[in-house]
Amino acid sequence: MKESKSDTIKKILIAIAAAIVIVYFYPHPEANRFNYEEGRPWNYTKLIAPFDIPIHADSAALQAARDTLEAHFVPIFELNQLTIDTVLQRLPATTNAHLRQRLGAELRKIYATGVVERAVKEDIDNGKLPKVRILDKNVLSESSTSAFSSPREAYLYLDSTITDSTLHHYFEQANLQTILVPNYTKNEEESRRRYEYDYLTLTADRGIILQGQTIIDKGTIITSQDFTNLRTYETMLSQLHSNEHQNRILRILGQGLYVALLLTSMMLYFKFFVPAIYGGLRNILFLYCLVTLFFLVGVGLNHFVAQGIYIAPMMIVPILVMVFFDGRTAIFVSAILSLICAGVTAFALEFLFLQFCATTAAVYSLGELSRRSQLLRTAFVVALSYLAAYVALELLMNGSFEGITMRIAVFLLVNAALTSMAYILMFAVERLFGFVSVVTLVELADINNPILSRLSNECPGTFQHSIAVSNLASDAAAKVGANVQLVRAGALYHDIGKLSNPAFFTENQHGVNPHDALPPERSATIVTSHVTEGLNMAEKAGLPEEIRAFIREHHGAGMAKYFYITYCNRHPDQQVDKAPFSYPGPNPHSRETSIMMMADCVEAASRSLSDHTREAIEGLVNKIIDGQIAEGLHNDSTLEFRDIKRIKEAFIKRLMTIYHSRIAYPTARQPQPSADANTAANSAADSAANSAAGTAADAPGQDAK
Repeated sequence: MKESKSDTIKKILIAIAAAIVIVYFYPHPEANRFNYEEGRPWNYTKLIAPFDIPIHADSAALQAARDTLEAHFVPIFELNQLTIDTVLQRLPATTNAHLRQRLGAELRKIYATGVVERAVKEDIDNGKLPKVRILDKNVLSESSTSAFSSPREAYLYLDSTITDSTLHHYFEQANLQTILVPNYTKNEEESRRRYEYDYLTLTADRGIILQGQTIIDKGTIITSQDFTNLRTYETMLSQLHSNEHQNRILRILGQGLYVALLLTSMMLYFKFFVPAIYGGLRNILFLYCLVTLFFLVGVGLNHFVAQGIYIAPMMIVPILVMVFFDGRTAIFVSAILSLICAGVTAFALEFLFLQFCATTAAVYSLGELSRRSQLLRTAFVVALSYLAAYVALELLMNGSFEGITMRIAVFLLVNAALTSMAYILMFAVERLFGFVSVVTLVELADINNPILSRLSNECPGTFQHSIAVSNLASDAAAKVGANVQLVRAGALYHDIGKLSNPAFFTENQHGVNPHDALPPERSATIVTSHVTEGLNMAEKAGLPEEIRAFIREHHGAGMAKYFYITYCNRHPDQQVDKAPFSYPGPNPHSRETSIMMMADCVEAASRSLSDHTREAIEGLVNKIIDGQIAEGLHNDSTLEFRDIKRIKEAFIKRLMTIYHSRIAYPTARQPQPSADANTAANSAADSAANSAAGTAADAPGQDAK
């Protein structure tokens, strides 16, 4: 999907904001010599002017001058003397020249008073433009606007004042509404130049603080004018010492370029190698915030503690990135953070090597975080990698163990221990950015969860169906590289809306079908409403948006076909509206929800199979999935054709395992029953099979599966 221009701009702004924050907190000289605020006392000694300082107007005076000028400025208009001649030339020819002369005379009278554009006339009528300055042959004069009229007003005036029928007929023939144009037009350039001149006049310097005079005394409350004088003093001082500060400015510029290149490379990495991350604005915001935050933590610790950056738990960054994204991205983002922080340390090579080894160890040891104990193991592995890398560096650089200091070793161990804080931050990230970790998905998939426990007790058939769908979908997700834990959890919750009306769904019925007493359209409403009911329950329970997507999309915009067909059969001559029989949708937007929709339908339909051979199961799977694709239910998904094939194979394999043939147990020989008894038994079995098949075929509420 093509990225919108606004999203691109937002991502660029996020990167720029991160770069500004990082560069600002890089160790470099502060821009100002003094810290002060308007309205607060001057906390330094008396400040004497070392040179003459002009007294510029303060901000309040500047604003007052601007307001005054806006209220009283008279714009400049230009009179075009040739306009009336142009208008008269466009009058239509007539055999009666006298009529043309008379109409021309009337027009000259009107143009003598002035004709302006309609918008200008509206400002005049509203009292916004009582007068203007007229520029005529380089002569500027002020004039009232009360007599000015617009072309339309001039036309209406002539139309009402010309009483001679012959002249009025010629007036109508002239079609003046297309001929009349203003002869007074605003001169934008001259008005702007005059406005700037007047503003400069109003805001001119108000004097000079001579060399040796006091700029401000200690303890004096800083007024708006004092604040402006201090700013002027600092500006002039920085200009006088520009040569001395040039190297500092260049260093800040170098820091800015260094950080900008690193953050840009991170954005390009996302764009070209992990488009799934780049496509989400909140993903970009989270990753740039993460890098910026831990840079600030490192700089802060380094500021208050010598070599304190080694205490900063930088390994939390790759852990969090891996939990919510992938290991490759975790290593890359951690590398960018390490390179940014390297400019703060005294030994950049040492710092980079330590962080690289620890990052690799953390990502390798973590795998897929699903238990708290894994973080303790990761912290232990990180500590070992830090110490091993530190020893290796000292041996490489000094050729002995004498350079190893207990201070750095303890810092690294504390750093590794703080890595366990990632578990707490992980939940904070989930709340702030709406992500869902594997840990959360594992917890949600626990069948002792209150909603799943209630589903098990009140809707046992639906619960068993959900577990079967979860297993079926998980197999397929693993085959195509989708999020298995997300599919597993989403499948367990997709039908929780059936808790509102359990008996209206066949898997929970016991011989009595309440749909038999209802019209098809009412039954369809009850069945399709389990999607809306499920979303309401999910919201009350605080389920993540990723889980709600399974509830919302597991039927897509499909139909409750059983009730729709029933209604059509009962009303063969009626044009049936499909809306009352359709699910609210939308169709699946992700691979995971698409897989779940397929598994949901396949699992439900497989229960009605009487023949469990591979050919029958394969035909069922192909028919259902191909039918969904033909209906366009997966058009918004990111599944590919090769994924569809793998999903079908996973479904077939799982169903073959579920419905495998069993070995018949041998039975003891019994007396041979009579032929009549055999016939009766076979007849009863056939009747039961036919009854079961009929029930499955006519099951309302199962039609959309």
